[in-house]
Order: sequence, then structure tokens, then C-alpha cells
Amino acid sequence: MKTSKCRSIIILSLLFFSHVSYGQSLGSGGDLVMYSILGLGIVLIVWALLNLTDNMMQVEAKKQGVDTKNNNFSLFPSIASLLGGAKPSRVGGDPYYKLSRGHNIKLEGEADTNNAVDGSAVRYAVRPPEYRGIAPIPKLMVAEGDEVKAGDPVFFDKSNPDIKYSAPVSGEVVEVRRGAKRAITEVIILADKEQAYRKYDVPGLDSDKESLVSFLCDSGFWPLINKRPFDVIADPAVSPKNIFISTFDSAPLAADSNLIVSGNEELFAAGLKVLNQLTDGKVHLGINGRKGAKVSDAFAKAEGVDRHWFDGPHPSGNVGVQIHHIDPILTNDVVWTLKVQDVITLGELFTSGKFAPKRVVAVTGVNINKPHYIRTAAGANIGELLKGNLDDSAKARIIDGNVLTGRTVTGDDFLNSGSSQITVVNEGDYYEIFGWLLPIKPRPTISRSFPNFLFPKHKFIPDTNTHGEKRAFVVTGQYESVLPMDVYPQHIMKAIMTNDFERMDGLGLAELSEEDVALCEFTCTSKMPLQNILRQGLDMLREQS
Repeated sequence: MKTSKCRSIIILSLLFFSHVSYGQSLGSGGDLVMYSILGLGIVLIVWALLNLTDNMMQVEAKKQGVDTKNNNFSLFPSIASLLGGAKPSRVGGDPYYKLSRGHNIKLEGEADTNNAVDGSAVRYAVRPPEYRGIAPIPKLMVAEGDEVKAGDPVFFDKSNPDIKYSAPVSGEVVEVRRGAKRAITEVIILADKEQAYRKYDVPGLDSDKESLVSFLCDSGFWPLINKRPFDVIADPAVSPKNIFISTFDSAPLAADSNLIVSGNEELFAAGLKVLNQLTDGKVHLGINGRKGAKVSDAFAKAEGVDRHWFDGPHPSGNVGVQIHHIDPILTNDVVWTLKVQDVITLGELFTSGKFAPKRVVAVTGVNINKPHYIRTAAGANIGELLKGNLDDSAKARIIDGNVLTGRTVTGDDFLNSGSSQITVVNEGDYYEIFGWLLPIKPRPTISRSFPNFLFPKHKFIPDTNTHGEKRAFVVTGQYESVLPMDVYPQHIMKAIMTNDFERMDGLGLAELSEEDVALCEFTCTSKMPLQNILRQGLDMLREQS
């Protein structure tokens, strides 16, 4: 934004001084032209120095922990801030962030919030590959044929044996699936009709932090806590500077967090109390501040936390974007992130002594006969959840998650433990002759070649076609237009591809996760797999740290 201001001032100054110098040179000779050019040079130098000073002030202020976003900490305050801005009344005295960069992808197939049913899955799985940072072959604590209760440990990481990974349901272990190099991919449990839970002795909230952490590791809850940087399972030995929770998801067809927390308000509040005991810093709650958005009182009136309201297009709901605007990750900082459903699970664990990772999942997409919500448990079988509701007449792709960050699955696969959405879209295995030159078919895009901007409320029927092949990695400025963070994603990607560790770290790689660059990948003219590249960079940087 400051760059655009500077360019505007320079252009206006050039026009003004060139006009003045031309008029005066007609009557007073060439000296006035020289003085005008000299004056222009002085103006530009002063402006450049002021911009440099402003940037240095903000960098130093961030190091000292000053909230530069909400305190209008700048030599060049915005007009909106001077006039009081457009802060919604419901925000009250909470910080409010208006994000302009990003893009909303409106798709057909949104789940009906008035239609939530109990899931019919009978098989569930614990999946080691979904947990970033775990060894590929963990140590199994069960065998095929064993009976387990919900909350019983199933395996542990050999590199950190204190962290247990527990069964989401009770039943019989019917299969242990393995992949390449005998790596365990799934431990499958056939669920009992009547669920039985392992009962844990819950420590009091007045217990020391070490006791609380040990309890969370032993109960199986700990793998639900991620840490930034690197977006991997948190290290129990490292206390977080702050804890962040985003209470809304701005991704396409995402599940409504208000429905997820409905009926679980007390458990959510209990979970927040526990999190406050696990950090010497603050628990930050990112809340949906967009116009017309409904917000549950469990979020808007949450106590013991710092509430922050975010307004703007996707990815405003990403916890990484919220961290960047609330309290950016600096060198050696460690913060934790959790999802709303995980906080509810934590609240139930401390309220009843049961590890019960229940999930509310939005079943979405144009190939679903009746898009709706399903109440189930973590790791449910996808095919069983979709049974009888999938349109078999079309060739479709099933996605565990949303269309930007989800993974392609089959009916025999299982949900990730953190999943709250299943999306089914048309397979895009077709070719268009000069499709990009002849914009005759509506499609989600930020390109002005298609008149999408004239129909902001139009919903698209998506497919998986990339509408082009992989091309040269060129600088376009598209990434920066959809990522509301003060980083340079294209430069970061090139630093990763050239293994330039110092450069990728200095450019802000540690602040990012795959979901943060998903829109960049969507807009990418070069069709680069940016999420995969980013994960490679994060893994390399973590190994070096």
C-alpha cells in the first residue's frame, strides 16, 4: 500500500513540476527549468526518507510488541483511521482488522445448516501420515483382533514416546494397513454400537503446567495441538508464547463453526480455560467480522481470551493470516494453534475425563444429492458417510477437506482427525481448444478475461481441470494480490527451489503453512504446486533449526 502511495506522489509531483517549469521557462529562460527539477529531486528524496523512516519505525515497533495495526502506528495514517473507520458496532472495544487482499470462491453445493444427521460410519481409523513431524513407522500398542475403548492408546512416536495417539471410538482393531517401506498408513477399528470410553483421572486446573502437559500427552489429545513455525505437532517441552484459535473458516463451502459449537458452548469455554493454563502469554480468538456474518455468543462473548475480529475475503479465516496481523512470529517464537472442534474435545476431556474427538462434518459439492452436516467421530470412513448420497451418474472426485487444500480420497479412505468437510466435485479430465482465449464457459478465476467481477454473487460449478499445463515460473504479482500478509510468496518459493536457507528464512517462510498459499496456487499462471513446494521448504528449515 505504501509503495502505491509513493508512486502516486511521484507521478503527481512530476506532472506538477513539469507543468510549472514549462510555463516559467517560456518567460524566464532555462534556469527556472533547472530549479524546478532540483525542487522535484528534493521532494522525492524527502518522501523516500519519510517512507524509510516509517517502515523502520513499524519494524522496530513490532519487535517491541507494539500493535501497529490497531494503533495506527504510522507517519501516514489512513483516511479511514482518521475518520474513525467503519468498525462494526458489535465489535465493541475489540481489535478489528479489515483485510482487502484475498479472493472468495463461491461454489454450488453448500451444506444445509438446518440438516444435521448422525453419521452411519462403522469403521474408523487412526492415520499416522496425517500428523506432521511423526516418524513414518510408529510403535504399535495394539494388534489385529484387540478390543479397545475410545481413548485407549493405539501407537506412539518412537522419537517422542510420551505422546500417545488414541482410538477415537471403541471397538475391535480389524486391520493395520501399511504402505511403502512397511510404513503404517491406517489402524482401522470396527466401532461398537454402544461406545465405551477409557476414564482418565483429570488433574485440576490449579496443577502445575508439567502435570497438565503430561496428562494431555497420555490421553491422546496432544497430537491435536499444532505449533508454528512449521505447522507440526507441538513439542511438549516448549511453552508457547501465545495460543491462537480461528473461530471461522473462509474457504469454499467450509463448515459453519456456529453449528459446530452449538450445544457445546460450555465445553468450548472449559477448553479455553485449560489453554490459559498452558501458556504464559495469551489465548487469541479470531472471530468472523464480515458484514452479515452470524457469530455465536460462545465466540463473541468468550471470556479469558483476547478477541479479534477479521473482515475480508478468504483467507481471512486462516489462523496463519490472523497470527500475522495479531502478533507476527519472530525469530525463536513458538505459538500453538487449535481448531474449534479440538477446543471442544479438550473441554470434554477435562469435564468428563473422556477423550471423545467428536466431529461435525459438512458434506458439500454439486455431486452430493443433499448437501448436509453429519455428526460423527474423528477418522470416520468416507464411503460410509457418503453412502446413498453420492450422485453416481457423474465422474466425480472426492476430497477430504476443501477444494483448495484437501486431499483426493476414495470411498475406502478415512477422514483426517481435523477434518470438518468433505467436498465432491466433477473430475476435470477434458481438454478445451483455446479455452483460455475463448472465455465462453464460466469458471472461478481472478482473471479479468472472464467477467466474473460483474456478477459477485454468482456461484460456480467447479471441476478439477487446471485449464493449462505447467509453464515457466514467471513474476506476475498474482500471489501478493490474494495473500494478506507482508511477505513475498514468489520470492520465498524460488528460495525454496534453490535451497537458499537464509533467504527463505529471512523472507518469512516460518509464518506460512500450506493453507496460506492455497489461493496463490489457485491463481498461479505457471501452475506450480506451491503447497508441496512450501512443505518442502518448511521441512528443510526445520531440519536446519
